[in-house]
Amino acid sequence: MARDNTYNRLNRLDLLTSRLKADELMTIGMLAAEFGVSQRTLSRDIAILRDRGLPIEADAGRGGGIRLHRTWGVGRLALNYQEAIELLFSIAIAEKLEAPWAFMNSSAIRRKLAASFSSTLRDRIKGLRERIHVAGTTSPQILSSFSTPQTDCMVVIFQAFLEMRLITITYLDVDSQSSRRTIEPHHLLICPPVWYLYAWDGDKSAVRCFRCDRIESVGLEDTPFPQRPYHLFESSIMKMGGSAI
Repeated sequence: MARDNTYNRLNRLDLLTSRLKADELMTIGMLAAEFGVSQRTLSRDIAILRDRGLPIEADAGRGGGIRLHRTWGVGRLALNYQEAIELLFSIAIAEKLEAPWAFMNSSAIRRKLAASFSSTLRDRIKGLRERIHVAGTTSPQILSSFSTPQTDCMVVIFQAFLEMRLITITYLDVDSQSSRRTIEPHHLLICPPVWYLYAWDGDKSAVRCFRCDRIESVGLEDTPFPQRPYHLFESSIMKMGGSAI
């Protein structure tokens, strides 16, 4: 019986939240009758929702109306794996650049995001965050040769990075010499606005760093690769002043 009561209350809380979001005229008496409970029970439900952070207002007096605060507009935020990573990455960049809006709220936002993830998603994101790095601003010398990376290339690179699959790239080096490489994309670093890809080059049996704006084409392979230990990449990433997000 207790389990049924708990289940019914959870359902009722969800329904009550939906009714409040509808922004219609309603009173505690009307809602109590609609849900088949006493006004006292409904008042307790409203108290629970307030404790959860829902800004519910009530008019004074018996039979007064109830509503959500007129400025409230954010509901439950559901993010998939890639969206969560992109949002955390954006927060990390804002912090690294010392953006004024990041000073007060970034830590709280990150904690709330983490609390909203399932345990499985939280574990996946933790592992991936250790492979994404942010450094300080780029030097004028690098900026002089920088161009915006091709969007279609970046989409494929990020997909391969997330799924840990090989890619074959066409790369233009500092001397404008073009070459094709099949690589394992292990780490990404942004030194705003320049993106760097740290990869394992199987043909060279060595770590290589590629500027993403010099990648001319990318082909996604079906072959997966295992994660290689961070110490192989650490010195190169640390030279750039990179820190994981």
